[in-house]
Amino acid sequence: MAISDISLTAGMRNNLLGLQKTAHQLSQTQDRLSSGKKVNTALDNPTNFFAAQAANNRASDLADRKDGMSEAVQAIKSADNGISAITALIQSAKGLASAATATNDTLSQVTYESQFVAIQSQITTLASDSGYRGTNLLTDGTLSIEFSQKTGDANLTVNGFKSDAKTLGVTSTANWSTVANATQALANMDNALTTLRTKSSTLASNLSVITTRQDFTNSMINTLQQGADGLTLADMNQEGANMLMLQTRQSLGTTALSMSSQAAQSVLRLF
Repeated sequence: MAISDISLTAGMRNNLLGLQKTAHQLSQTQDRLSSGKKVNTALDNPTNFFAAQAANNRASDLADRKDGMSEAVQAIKSADNGISAITALIQSAKGLASAATATNDTLSQVTYESQFVAIQSQITTLASDSGYRGTNLLTDGTLSIEFSQKTGDANLTVNGFKSDAKTLGVTSTANWSTVANATQALANMDNALTTLRTKSSTLASNLSVITTRQDFTNSMINTLQQGADGLTLADMNQEGANMLMLQTRQSLGTTALSMSSQAAQSVLRLF
């Protein structure tokens, strides 16, 4: 049916247009209430839509980096746990060496040395067991952590080190029945402890950097999401009030259209 096939009075046409506009606004308000957003597509507000999309994309990229930071933290903690355990073993071995230097009993000295050799093996095993998901900083592994959403913009490389008994110098090939040999082993273990403390301090410094970046990243993600929400979220109280007003306007428009049609209907009374 062509538009010109039916003629409406000016009053009816105006009321009909008003009803159509109100229906469109009702549909728009319902969309905002259901989604919670005043900008759902680029058609609603291109500037706000794309600005919010950019902020959300950046927040999503940073959230992906958080996973890498969390994994790095666990790898460093695993290495630190290994250092703590190795330190305890070395301190135990120091006790054996001290006991060997404090006695002239050859059998006891040989026994202490035998126990020391067993601890050497455990130190190396502990170092090998201190990895986390394929990365072991105590066997010269390396961690590379990305902080920025763009690769290479901000990163940190954590270099591991070897902490087996041989590399640390916790060894003794000489017989402890000679006090000087046990004394030398004792000195070697003191050096090993100093090395471990230095490496532990370095790991702690790297861990501090990573956790600081984690906190910053969390704050940045929150800021970006709040910014995006500020550009797109609807005021639910206002939209609820709009809905009530539009429903009232629709009811009044329907009544007005009915009244406008009465003029045309009065013609029927002439017959």
